Amino acid sequence: METLHLSAEKQGDIEKAAQILRQGGLVGIPTETVYGLAADALNGPAVAGIFAAKNRPMDNPLIVHISDLSQWEDLVDGVPENARALAAAYWPGPMTIILPKSEKIPDEVSAGLPTVGVRFPSHPVARAIIRESGCPLAAPSGNLSGRPSPTTAACMAEDMDGRIDAIVDGGPCRVGVESTVVTLATCPPRLLRPGGITLEQLKAVLGEVVVDPAVTQPLEEGKEAPSPGMKYKHYAPKAHVMIVKGALADYCRFVNSHNRPGTAALCFAGEEKLLEVPCVTYGSETDAAKQAHDLFEALRRLDEIGAKTVYARSPGQEGVGLAVYNRLIRAAGFEVLEV
Repeated sequence: METLHLSAEKQGDIEKAAQILRQGGLVGIPTETVYGLAADALNGPAVAGIFAAKNRPMDNPLIVHISDLSQWEDLVDGVPENARALAAAYWPGPMTIILPKSEKIPDEVSAGLPTVGVRFPSHPVARAIIRESGCPLAAPSGNLSGRPSPTTAACMAEDMDGRIDAIVDGGPCRVGVESTVVTLATCPPRLLRPGGITLEQLKAVLGEVVVDPAVTQPLEEGKEAPSPGMKYKHYAPKAHVMIVKGALADYCRFVNSHNRPGTAALCFAGEEKLLEVPCVTYGSETDAAKQAHDLFEALRRLDEIGAKTVYARSPGQEGVGLAVYNRLIRAAGFEVLEV
């Protein structure tokens, strides 16, 4: 398959992408979080194509993207007041709300679950493509399953060239990690995946919000995943990644004592001068938003430098830092070393 490379700056290319989606095709689109692999969310066979292109397990549900709040009502079985309050506070933006689904949602989207996650992205190109296509779009991250999510069109092309119909280049993504996912199908509401909208922001609207244990730990054996990013190893480079928790001096001492061929460090800006191994940085220690923005490209960069074993500095777990930690601990397969 030849993958068309389209530009968000050309209206004709937006229309071309929309036409492909209307015809049941697959298109890579930019959002404020990461690039997504989109298909018509109401077309079951088209959605099944997403799973095939990504090599994604079919029991991993997808998120539906809309361009107008009026589309939401058709996708879910009622919108409660707490959902409306969340939407008023943080939509359009990097937040997905899970509710009981309507009959219009194919099982391919919900992985057979009775619920569906819906998001109203803030990226103008994503919204333009949704509007032009005339249909809500199911769109997980546009990478091969398990790989780091793409935050540029070039990164998406690394994984998806020749596997999908088109990729629309809308520039680099602003947030850099996937959306916050909160389910309102439980009482109290539950944070299933942290992202650019923080736990603190959710609590400011909802009051009590429970953090699902699978945010920082493996999903319980045999339990269904109600949200993307909960069940499988995700976001991982080819290298073996381990998170190293401890003070900077202890981290550096540990890494330097394990300086062998193929060893690399994933650290914060400025720390590379203290290390004796090749380093890739992902933001500064005190700027979680920058860490989130840089993380996935940093993980891909580790492959570019030929890293085999990677010792990663542990981010904090406050605010957006919880989202960074969530992605990194999955990339590490939950392997954490205390030093």
